[in-house]
Amino acid sequence: MDDRSWEQFLIPYEQAVEELKVKFRSIRKELKKRNEYSPIEFVTGRIKKISSILEKANKLQIPMDRLEEMEDITGIRIMCQFSEDIRRVVELIHQRNGNDMTILYEKDYINNQKPSGYRSYHVIIRYPVQTSIGEKEILAEIQIRTLAMNFWATIEHSLSYKYEKNIPEDIKERLRKAAEAAYLLDTEMSEIRDEIRDAQQLFEFKSNTVSRILQGIQNLYQRGYVVEATGFQDKFRALRAQGDVMDLRQLYRTIQAKIQEVKE
Repeated sequence: MDDRSWEQFLIPYEQAVEELKVKFRSIRKELKKRNEYSPIEFVTGRIKKISSILEKANKLQIPMDRLEEMEDITGIRIMCQFSEDIRRVVELIHQRNGNDMTILYEKDYINNQKPSGYRSYHVIIRYPVQTSIGEKEILAEIQIRTLAMNFWATIEHSLSYKYEKNIPEDIKERLRKAAEAAYLLDTEMSEIRDEIRDAQQLFEFKSNTVSRILQGIQNLYQRGYVVEATGFQDKFRALRAQGDVMDLRQLYRTIQAKIQEVKE
């Protein structure tokens, strides 16, 4: 294929990446708005490079007219904080199965890690894309990892590229040890998961409360209640220095009551 043909061939794959990123980011945003824990930390996506497509097609003996059989031209990566979150993300994907995507099969490289030490959970889906010339079904690979797994995989990929997939044995051994260290880190983080989540939720609650207080004070300034707004601002500064979340929450309620009073 020439450059123009490649560009046209990749259009639905590029569209799929953008749509899938939006879908999974929306799940995270919705859970956050409901004050629920999100197993999705962040989402990335990419289209496989043409050189990599050609290399893989040659390796797997896939003819150029059957490149649609390649399952990872579109790749989505979902990162999680804890290894337990991976199973929850897989459940979320299963809930969509048969609706806006179809699961073809799964690869569990967490319980069945690769000899290199690679750990990740892969879900291969068929995804329909609505293009200007009609619907096009493509294959896509969703990789679900912890942050530690992703860090290791990124480094391993860079080294594999540098050594043209012939990484020296001593470096391979170091990578295997690093993979085990990453696994132990995930295990340790899981042991104190509840404490970490409680701390994160407390921080988010405080951050949201502070934001609402400032919006309320600004609301009073805009309505011309300068004296009241200034008084609340002074109280806010004092309470923020103390860092007491419940006192900040009470101040927010007092400000909201005042706003409601001036409205009436």
